[in-house]
Amino acid sequence: MSIVTPQHAPQFVRLVETNRARVSFVLDGVAAEALTGDTLLTAILMQQRHVRRSEFSGKPRAGFCLIGACQDCWVRSEDGKRLRACSTRIEAGMRIVTNGAGTENAP
Repeated sequence: MSIVTPQHAPQFVRLVETNRARVSFVLDGVAAEALTGDTLLTAILMQQRHVRRSEFSGKPRAGFCLIGACQDCWVRSEDGKRLRACSTRIEAGMRIVTNGAGTENAP
């Protein structure tokens, strides 16, 4: 049995709507699951404590406004496409990278 310490526990804990269909995706090279209808932000924070690390300070970021206005939740797909985690819905098979996924080289 593994012990989950607070610094390694997911940021979010799902309390309701647990009966939605499961969606498999890959997060930083590790297989993960979310539920149909989850945003990337929810899917990521159900797995770990932060959405990405700041490209400026290296400190963890967990989103800020959560409505698509602040530019703080950008992640990338493995093929390099930038995705706003708070407003992009998870899709089966997505391969998401959170390390080095900030706003550098923003369009």
